Amino acid sequence: MPPELIVRRLREGMVIPAHPLALTRGRRLDERRQRALTRYYLAAGAGGVAVGVHTTQFEIHDAKIGLFQPVLELCAEAIAEARPPRHRVAVRVAGVSGPTRQAVREARMASDLGYHAALVSFAGLRRAPVERLLAHARAVAQVMPIIGFYLQPVVGGRVLPRQFWHGLLKIDNLIAIKVAPFSRYETLEVVRAVWESGRAGEVALYTGNDDHIILDLLTTYRFAPRQPPLRMAGGLLGQWAVWTRKAVAHFRKCRDVHAAPGTHIPRSLTTLAEQLTEANGAIFDARNQFRGCLPGIHEVLRRQGLLRGRWCLDPALELSPGQAAEIDRVYRAYPQLHDDNFVATHLDAWLR
Repeated sequence: MPPELIVRRLREGMVIPAHPLALTRGRRLDERRQRALTRYYLAAGAGGVAVGVHTTQFEIHDAKIGLFQPVLELCAEAIAEARPPRHRVAVRVAGVSGPTRQAVREARMASDLGYHAALVSFAGLRRAPVERLLAHARAVAQVMPIIGFYLQPVVGGRVLPRQFWHGLLKIDNLIAIKVAPFSRYETLEVVRAVWESGRAGEVALYTGNDDHIILDLLTTYRFAPRQPPLRMAGGLLGQWAVWTRKAVAHFRKCRDVHAAPGTHIPRSLTTLAEQLTEANGAIFDARNQFRGCLPGIHEVLRRQGLLRGRWCLDPALELSPGQAAEIDRVYRAYPQLHDDNFVATHLDAWLR
């Protein structure tokens, strides 16, 4: 797909699930279910997928584990095999991590496999000065288009000052930013930096704030009179790794509000926003500083039959005490959020 088409599609907006990792009981890659997950996201209407990100488990970047390339290959193959043909143009985002040499190597690998953009994580550079972070991003951008990433500190990110965002926005090959600090103050700082850079029409903003999805998508940002409005074009989210069919419907409703200037935001959408945030709190284990985030995502997919279990590469990662009961509760309280019937209808075909 030509780079300009990828940029245009990202600006138009889409649902991008952060792809989980399917493992067997022995904690080996479950290729059948890894493919099934990709097929599920495409069938649900996602515009792309992000692989090698936090939801895929950062441990896959460890050369000793050796799963980065196999997982990217499986996802690319599942997209290429998908029907109808429109799924062949799904946007493929690869998370790249580690020191600069490793991140550049991963970007080259992803580019060779047909991925369109690299989501640049700074999780391995938590104490590096801003200029080193920018040099890191520039090095990856020489290989392929990049997506900036504000990862919340609780799960491995760091606070990134406005100076950093202004520097990042000077990189021509920056095509989008995933804003996921789980903080309104820091989210606004990123959006303001995009406006101040003069690149608001070029760099697509994607919410990664799983605690604020609907309201992020509905919000119009204005920092000066008569300024053209800024908004989040779409989302790249771990929460969208589950209940994806419904996530696509929610995204379309938010987009319809923006498509009709002057339209009041329906109360149903603001109610939905809080319901989804509460459901996310249970799935991501917000009460316990997100310790059970990955097992929580896996548990929902296990209940639907897409995964066999909650297994993570780190054997210590499991649901927190009471988390399963919280997931039960939000399932009962908000049946309109899940897509169990959709999954049940197509599961056999995805697992072929």
